[in-house]
Order: sequence, then C-alpha cells, then structure tokens
Amino acid sequence: MTGEPRKRRLAITRLRAKPRALRSGAPAVTYRVTPCRPTGAARTCPREHDTEESDVTVRDIIERHPRTVSLDRDLVLRCIDECFDCAATCTSCADACLGEAGVPELVRCVRLNLDCADVCDAVGRVVTRQTEPDLGVVRAAIEACIGICRACGDECERHAAHHDHCRVCAEVCRRCEQACSDLLASMA
Repeated sequence: MTGEPRKRRLAITRLRAKPRALRSGAPAVTYRVTPCRPTGAARTCPREHDTEESDVTVRDIIERHPRTVSLDRDLVLRCIDECFDCAATCTSCADACLGEAGVPELVRCVRLNLDCADVCDAVGRVVTRQTEPDLGVVRAAIEACIGICRACGDECERHAAHHDHCRVCAEVCRRCEQACSDLLASMA
C-alpha cells in the first residue's frame, strides 16, 4: 500500500419514488448507494439489505457535473422532475382509460396520453444531459413538450368530471407545461 486512499466501487440501486408531497426541488426518484466489498478473490456488491442507504438524486449528479451549463440549475431540475412525473402519470392514465367501460369515448385521450408520455420521457432525458448541449435542439424539444402537455391536459380536462384519473393527469400535464415554459423563458 502506498498510503493513497483506495477507490471504492459503489453499487447504485434505484429505489421507489418518494411522495410528491415532499417537494424540495429534488427529483422524486432516489437511489441507494452501497460500497462494494472484496470477498475472496472476487469483488462483490452487497445486496440492498446488507448496508445503510444514502439517497442520491439526479440533482447530486448535476451539481457535481464537471461542465457548467448556462441554464438555471433549479429550473433544469424542476423540468426534469416534472417531465418524468408527467410521463409516468400519462402512461398510467392511458391504462386507466383502457379499463373504463366507455373506451370508445376515450380513444383520443389514450392516444394523447401515450404521445405525451413518450415526449416527456424524451425531453426529460435530453434536458438531463449537460455536456455540450445544442440549445436549439433543447429548445425545440422543450417546445414540443409544452405543446403535447397542453393538448393532453386539455383532453384530460374534458373527461375530468367523470374520470378522476383524467383530472389528476390534467393537473400533472399543467405542472409539466409550466416547468418547461419556465425553463424555455430562461433560455431566451
């Protein structure tokens, strides 16, 4: 040993999303980070129950990113969080629509839910990447997200009186639309 600290390998395990009520600006998905320990000749990573957990979020990665992006970090993180939340909510709403008795009246809603989920997921990933962004591409992606969130939110509002899942989905679409609009305005 040369006296230098040994680098420790880490196992990162995705945990369940935290409740949305605890909004602190950090994304809802957390991860468990556990050190890998040598065992015999091979190194192994412990299972989830073997160690204490510490929550790591995309905020932690972006704060430690070696390159700084000229965008407001809090707006970026809010946009990422809302996009991924909207993608999951729209997917769930589409599934719930398909479980309703009056599916033919909900076909457009299902279609917009699935389109919105796909766009929000893609935009969340695009905005997450911080190295050498082409702001024109990022801007176009965010504009597309604003448009689909507006369309999906409007359609879900049409069904909100009869289907509570559509009411919830419309609210989430509006939040995502607002987060994307705020980030877009900061890019001007």
